[in-house]
Amino acid sequence: MDPKNNRWTLVERYASLAFMLPASTFAGYLIGSLLDRAFHTRFLYIVFLLLGIAAGFVELFRILQKDMQDGGR
Repeated sequence: MDPKNNRWTLVERYASLAFMLPASTFAGYLIGSLLDRAFHTRFLYIVFLLLGIAAGFVELFRILQKDMQDGGR
């Protein structure tokens, strides 16, 4: 059986998305809030929060695009 088509491999790949999206969002927020504290500002957490969300979606699209190129399975 091809390891790329193993059901557990697919479950692992898509389950990782459930952790990756919130983790990238939280990491962006955390970095922004730490920079806000360091520079005494109030807007960097929003900028880095949006960058974290964008990074999560970019990775989501990369994984889905790779999966579609591999034959959808």
